[in-house]
Amino acid sequence: MDYYAVVRVAAGGDGGNFLLIPFLGLFLVMGLVQVIRPQLLWKMNRSLQRGWVKNPDATEPTRKGYTMDRAIGVLVVAFVIWMLVRQF
Repeated sequence: MDYYAVVRVAAGGDGGNFLLIPFLGLFLVMGLVQVIRPQLLWKMNRSLQRGWVKNPDATEPTRKGYTMDRAIGVLVVAFVIWMLVRQF
């Protein structure tokens, strides 16, 4: 994905803003869930591991893993807010 194309669309240069705002809203909600309750995301994705992993319950991240999830969630939320600000 071309970074400058994303910035150009976010800045309103391509006229594709009407599609970008709902996606940014979705990513904002996902980022907030990742910051507030990363365990919820793991529980939602646990069922997808069946058939691939012998014991899906044994793959739950440690406390450090959840901390890293939260840190990445903060970055996602900050980036999405930056993109939304660039819209207006």
